[in-house]
Amino acid sequence: MTATSERSVPKPAFTDAEAGAKVFPDSSARQYNYFTPAKRKQSHYEDVTVEVQPDPRHYLSQGWLYAFADGKGGYPLEWTAMKAWGSDRPVPERSPGSGGKGYDWPAHGWHEFRDPNEEWELTLYRYNANVVRQLNQNIDAARQAKAFEQWNPNWVDFVAKHVGAWMHVDHGLGLYLYANANRRAPTNMHNNAISVNSMHRIRAAQDLALYTLTLTEEVPGFDGGAHLATWNEDPAWQGVRETAEQLTGIWDWCEAIFASNIVFEPLVGELFRSNLVQQAAPANGDFVTPTLIGAEEFDFSERDLRYTKAMFDLLINDKEFADQNKALAQKWLEDWVPRCISAARALQPLWSQPDAKPIRFEDGLDRVKSRFAGILSDLGLKAPEELGQ
Repeated sequence: MTATSERSVPKPAFTDAEAGAKVFPDSSARQYNYFTPAKRKQSHYEDVTVEVQPDPRHYLSQGWLYAFADGKGGYPLEWTAMKAWGSDRPVPERSPGSGGKGYDWPAHGWHEFRDPNEEWELTLYRYNANVVRQLNQNIDAARQAKAFEQWNPNWVDFVAKHVGAWMHVDHGLGLYLYANANRRAPTNMHNNAISVNSMHRIRAAQDLALYTLTLTEEVPGFDGGAHLATWNEDPAWQGVRETAEQLTGIWDWCEAIFASNIVFEPLVGELFRSNLVQQAAPANGDFVTPTLIGAEEFDFSERDLRYTKAMFDLLINDKEFADQNKALAQKWLEDWVPRCISAARALQPLWSQPDAKPIRFEDGLDRVKSRFAGILSDLGLKAPEELGQ
C-alpha cells in the first residue's frame, strides 16, 4: 500500500478575544456593579432594569443609533419641563474608550429613580394574570349561583350606562396618555413603571368590556351598548370626557403623569369607583361589580400612585432644580385641579340613580379632597385655592 503524505495547508489558530480573555475580580459574578443600588444590596429588579436603556451620557459611545424626523435622537430630556440633577450638562462628545468625559456617575439625576413596586416584565405578567384569573372565577361563580338575578332593576341600567362608561376613561388614558409617556421618559426605570401603569388601565378597560358582554348574555334587558351613548351624550359624563381627552393631549410627559395620577385619579377616579360604585353596589344586590372596580382601585392606590409619588418626590427635592420643579408642579396643580373638580361635580346626578343610595355626594367629594390634600402634603406641595370649590 502507498502511504499518503500529509498535505501542507495553513492550520487555523483559535485565540481568545482580548477583553473576554481577561480575568478580573468579578469575572464569575452573576450580578452587575456598574450602578449604585438603592439599598445595601442590589435587587433583581435593579439588575434587569437599571441602565438597560442606552444613554450617550453614560456609555453609548457612538451616540444615538437613531433619530426622529426633526433630527433629535433617542430620548431628549426636553420632552419635559421638569429637570433632574445634571440635565443642563451638554451631551459629551463620545468615542470608543472616551468614558464619561469626567462626569460623575451617573451622568444625570434621572437615573436615580427606582420604582418602589420593582416592576419589570415578570411582575407585570404575573400580577395581571392573577387579577384576570380571580375576576374570571368571580364572574363564573356568580353565573352559576344566579347572582345576577338579585340585582335591582335600576342597578342593571346603572351598570350598563355608567359603570360601562368608565371603560372609555381607562382605554383612553391607558393607550394615549401612559403608553405615550412611557416612550418619552428618559430611563428604563421610568419606562417600566409607566408602561405597567398603562397595562393596568388597558386591562381594566378590557375587564369592563368583557364583563359587559357577559351581562348582556346573563341579565335580561341588559343593554351592552348603552355605555356608548352615555359617554358621548350624557351631560353628567361630559366633564369627565372633556378632562380625559385634554389629559391625552398633554405634550410634556411628566405633566401627563402628574395631572393624571396626582390630580385626576384621586379627585375623579376614586370618587366614582370607591365612593359611588363600590358603596352602592352591595345594597343593590350586586357583589360582583365591586370585584372588578376594586381590582382597578388597588392598581391605582397601591401601585400606580406609589411609583408616581416616589418619582415626583425626587424631582421636587432635586439637588439642583428643586425650586424650579416645585414651582412647575404648583402651576400644574393650578391648571388641573379646577378642571377635575368641575368634572367631579358634573357627576353628582349619578348618586341619585340607584334604588339603594350610596353615601352623599358631598361626603364622598370631601373624602377624596382630604386624600388629595394628603398626597400633596407628602410631596411638599400646597393645595390650590380651587380645591375649595
